[in-house]
Formats: sequence, C-alpha cells, structure tokens
Amino acid sequence: MLSAGRTARAVTVTVLAAFLGALLPATTAHAADRTVQGGRLDWGVKSSFQSYVTGPIAQGSYTLQGGAATVGASQFRFHSATGSYNPDTGAFSAGFSGGVRFLGHPKNGGHELDLTIARPTVRISGGSGTLYADMTSKAKGTGQVTTSAQVPLATLNVSGIEMRGGGGPIGLSNLPATLTSQGARAFAGYYTAGTALDPVSLSADLLAAAQQPSNSPGGEEKKKDDGGKKKAEKEKKAARIEDAALDWGVRRTFREYVTGSLAQGEWKLADGAEDGGALFRFTSGAGTFDKEDQRLDASFDGSVRFTGDHGLDLELSKVAVAVEDGKGTLRADVRDADEVTKGVPLVTFAVKELQAEDGLITLTEVPAALTVKGADAFGSLYKKGTAMDPVSLAVALDEKAELPPLPDLGSAGTPTASPEPKKAAAQEKTEPAAAESSSPALPPAVGAGVVVLAAAAGGLMIARRRRTATPADHPSPQDD
Repeated sequence: MLSAGRTARAVTVTVLAAFLGALLPATTAHAADRTVQGGRLDWGVKSSFQSYVTGPIAQGSYTLQGGAATVGASQFRFHSATGSYNPDTGAFSAGFSGGVRFLGHPKNGGHELDLTIARPTVRISGGSGTLYADMTSKAKGTGQVTTSAQVPLATLNVSGIEMRGGGGPIGLSNLPATLTSQGARAFAGYYTAGTALDPVSLSADLLAAAQQPSNSPGGEEKKKDDGGKKKAEKEKKAARIEDAALDWGVRRTFREYVTGSLAQGEWKLADGAEDGGALFRFTSGAGTFDKEDQRLDASFDGSVRFTGDHGLDLELSKVAVAVEDGKGTLRADVRDADEVTKGVPLVTFAVKELQAEDGLITLTEVPAALTVKGADAFGSLYKKGTAMDPVSLAVALDEKAELPPLPDLGSAGTPTASPEPKKAAAQEKTEPAAAESSSPALPPAVGAGVVVLAAAAGGLMIARRRRTATPADHPSPQDD
C-alpha cells in the first residue's frame, strides 16, 4: 500500500501531467516550422584559392554548374533556397542549387587539380552554424577522386545573432566561415582545418502560413492526369506556339567585366525580361513550329541594357530564335549608344531534333558560338566563334504545358547596414583583425561597416560586422 505522502505526490504528478498535456497542442502550434522557398547564397569559397587556380602556377579556371552565377569580382551565387525555419527555436536550414568546378595544373590532357563544390546548405541551431556541400575532389599527389554528399565543409560564426522571432525574409550577411577537418579532407588537402574561408551571405524567403504545402492525397495525381489528357491529339497539328521562354546569359565574363572594377557598370532588365542570376529570361514567346520540317520561329519579350565606364552602353531587345536544318540562330535588335541595328544574328547553335514531350519542346544549355555580326555588335571585344553562354529554350505547344522555372533568387537582398548593438560590438573587439588583399568586395548595401539583427513583425533581417580573413595563403602543391 502507498503511504499518504506518496499518494499525494502521485496525485500531484498526475494533475501536472494532465495540465501540461492540455498545453502541449498550443505549444506545438507555435513551434510549427515555416517553409523556406526561394533565395540565394553568395560565397567566394576562398578568394586566394580562386586567385591561385586562375594564376600563373595552376593555369586553370572555374566553370559554373546548375544555374550558379557570379557576383562582383570573386563571389559565386547559388540559388533556389528550400528548407525550413522555426520562429520559436530559431532553427534554420536552407539548401541552395548550383555548383562551381575548379580545374588547374593541366597535365596529359587532364588536370591535377579538380575540385567541385555544389548544393551548399546552411544549418543553424542552438547558436551554432554549419555550411554543408556536395564535394568531388582529386587528391594532391595520388590523384584519387573522392565524391561525398553534404560534407560539413565550414563552421559559421553566428554568435551574438538572435535567430528567433522572424516572420518574413531572412538575411544573413558576411558570416565568418572556418574550414572543418572533414572539409579539409574534401578540399583535397589544399588547406588545413581551421583555415578562414570567405564569409557567407544569404537571403531566404518564407512562405506565408496560408501557402504552406499540404499533404492532401490525390492532388499530384490529378495534376498528372490533367496534363496527360489529349497529349497525342495536341501533338499532331501543333503549329502555333502557346508560350515560350529563352534563357541566355550573353557571356559570363562579359557580365563580370560590366560589374567589375574596370567598367564599374550594371545591367537593367525591361519589357518583361527576368533575371535568373546566371542568365536572363526572355518571355512570352510567340511564333510557329513545323514538326515535319523541324523548323521553329519564335520571338520574345524583354530587353537587357549594359552600361558602364569607357563608353559602355549596349542594349539587346526583341530577341528571336530561328531553327532550321539543324541550326539555331539567336537574333536581337542591338542598340549601341544611339545607333540601332535590327535583327542582328548574334550566336548560332546546333540542334539535333525538336521533339515535344507532354506538349513542351526543350533545349537545355546548348553551346553557342558568336557570329561575325555578333562580334561587331560587341565592338570586336570578342572574335567570331567565341563561346558565348549556352542557350536554353522551352516552347509550349499545349496551353497546359508548364515552362521550367527560373532559378529562384528570392525577394530579399543583402541587409542594409545599421548601428551595431553594444553586446555584439564588444564581442567583435576580441577577434583578430588581419587584412587579406584578395578578399571579395562587400555588397554595396553593406559596405565595410557593421551590420546587425533587426527582428520585427514584418520579418527577420540578420547581419553582422564583417570579420576580416587571415593573410592570403595560396595553396602550393608539392611539385611547384
């Protein structure tokens, strides 16, 4: 038998458990995760590594993958954030698309240095942050290739940042990043654990509560059924284009020149053109397609204008694509200063076959070469045959066919600089300050000053003072 005291304690525990159980549903509702959808991550990996790869020792280069772009002189932009955020706990996870591949030390038709970093993911919880990435690397010396998924590549310093309470876009600016031991191994041994990497900046959109995805059964299946109806019927005599989009970045190095230290310029999109980070999308395509003759003609809305120092003022508009006899040509009206030349054939590209699937014709990242007149349009900056950015084309022959989405850069830019709270300022004073001349330029909105957290009903905007990196330590392979 239970004593009176033990009985009283048992009753108390039972009542308390019931009370907490009644409160649990409300607590759970408050802690529901918000869906992250859309946004970008800007990161230079390590600017001195970039300089080494493209310099006279490694004699290499880098290429972008999966819609990744460049920002300024030495940052890469990864796109289309997906993940979750919990306003109560501040737990945040966002994965981004795109990758960058570094090649250097050409030898026997290959490269001794071969490193790919893709699909970066940032996770923050409990006051600590980590950047993960898919890594493929060739080890120094042995040449052994290793591929690993979501390696914990770098730790992120998020001390002094309050992640809780956000309701809108999340912005994190210039988070100091330090190479982990696992990251050092995946980095093919070029750096040791503890090496300072370039700071990380990101922004991510949050879906409103009403937009959170539902798990109701049958919705996806119904969409497939609707999309598959009358497929054969539509493809038989589909001569009119219902909608179309053309994705083309012109040329990556040209964009970098425009926004770089020489031209110090910019580009502006108008008339329906959209920015996909590494490319421009020209929209509302209209025209005709002849399946039997494999001939396509489509014109698009949108224009892009490049301006900068040294007389740079170039606008491309009224973009059109024609495909015939296995060859595609991209044309545009070209305005250089005050002179307009209509229908200039800028680039050509090879087309094997135009085949519709579910009412949609697609060409994905087809290599494109500059024409003679295209070279003239660029003021002979490039010669005929120069590889320009690849061309991607999506043509809907069925009004129900959906065009592929653009890389989603989100709606939030880099947070604007603000005065720093005293607590954060005191903490920063304890950190060493050593300059690195090759470190990437800060976004104009941030400048070289301080940035802070501001949590309000309209959203969460997070940032911090930039922490300067350690002195440049270019990797030096054993045989150099």
